Amino acid sequence: MATGVAAKNRIDIEAKGVTLNYVGKKRIEDILSVPYCAYNLVGVVNGYGSNKMFFGDNLDVMRFLLGNGYKGTVNLIYIDPPYATSYDFINRDLNVAYTDSLRGADYVEFLRERLVLMRELLSNEGSIYLHLDGNMAFRMKIIMDEIFGENNCLAFITRKKCSTKNSTSTTYGNISDYIMFYSKTKKYIWNRPYEPWDDKKMVEQYPYVDGKTGRRYKKVPIHAPGVRNGESGKEWHGMLPPKGKHWQFTPAKLDELDAAGEIYWSPSGNPRRIVYCDQSKGVPIQDIWLDFRDSINQAMLTTGYPTEKNFDMLKMIVEASSNKGDIVMDAFCGSGTTMGAAFDTGRTWIGIDNSVESLKSVLLRFTGGLERYGDYVNKKETPYIQQSLDLFEKCNFSVYALPQDKNTVKSLLYQYKVDDE
Repeated sequence: MATGVAAKNRIDIEAKGVTLNYVGKKRIEDILSVPYCAYNLVGVVNGYGSNKMFFGDNLDVMRFLLGNGYKGTVNLIYIDPPYATSYDFINRDLNVAYTDSLRGADYVEFLRERLVLMRELLSNEGSIYLHLDGNMAFRMKIIMDEIFGENNCLAFITRKKCSTKNSTSTTYGNISDYIMFYSKTKKYIWNRPYEPWDDKKMVEQYPYVDGKTGRRYKKVPIHAPGVRNGESGKEWHGMLPPKGKHWQFTPAKLDELDAAGEIYWSPSGNPRRIVYCDQSKGVPIQDIWLDFRDSINQAMLTTGYPTEKNFDMLKMIVEASSNKGDIVMDAFCGSGTTMGAAFDTGRTWIGIDNSVESLKSVLLRFTGGLERYGDYVNKKETPYIQQSLDLFEKCNFSVYALPQDKNTVKSLLYQYKVDDE
């Protein structure tokens, strides 16, 4: 494996920014100067609370939020927008949830305008996750660099979205999509996520067992690439670091580790550090996600929304990039999975969508519970309703809409037996 080290006598050359030019690209000043429309409270679900669901165009809603005290207050944004597929997306009842009709430059500008507003809503400690497939991800990566800064790109994540596709005969099976993770500044919230050890991986990574305690451990080098002229480049125990490297710790710290029995000395006198497995929180999650597929089996619980994402993935994102009490926003909220994950982990949420089917799914999630996928595949007369969602049943939120949409929203609230204003 190649290891990069700082070049000697390096001449820093200022990196030139890369921009994406296309017909119809607006100035940021013009995007931010458009006045907002007033959204009114239509009803409350499970009583009054801090969570808010907006029925309307997210561009208008975010302008309304910016004009009503939310600028710089949102700590985490996750969005799973349309992917420029030119498809209609149908829910389990065969109703069109949304139409994905924009293509090319129209799509790029549609999403760019919204990203500009999202940056304004983010706090200085906030971050954003943009979820796309290969159709538009790489063009939008350039846009994300423009808006949030190339140096604030924290990860470009590849996710396995479904099982192997055997029907593809002319190319490789399309089983991946991408999540771009950006911060607003360098001082962002980060709670590093881990996956628990399984027995096989533990034995592979920590192959040694302490005969006295039974604790598993591994031996790791105590040096790192690069020459240092300070303490970590000095002699320790009569030896210097290997050529072109330095000690990972100062000689004084290495003495402390050695005295504590945390340095292993090989028969040839080569020192290595002992790292015990029980000192580890687990395996840090990397930028390839294989365990968060959207493919649903017969037992999984879902709202039936066509692009519903993996709940465990959203819960991991929420916990990694926000703290309890923070505001989490999903401006293309669909089935409300992000809001469910936010509530389940003690965050406050804002959801936005202009689809009636989306609002139905959100109301179902927080009032009736989720249904087994197999039940509506098999078309049972009495679908199973999850009974263990006590937390979701008590999630209170307010629903807002424009005056012209009030009757539409009120009729849905009535259908789900929700009090309106």
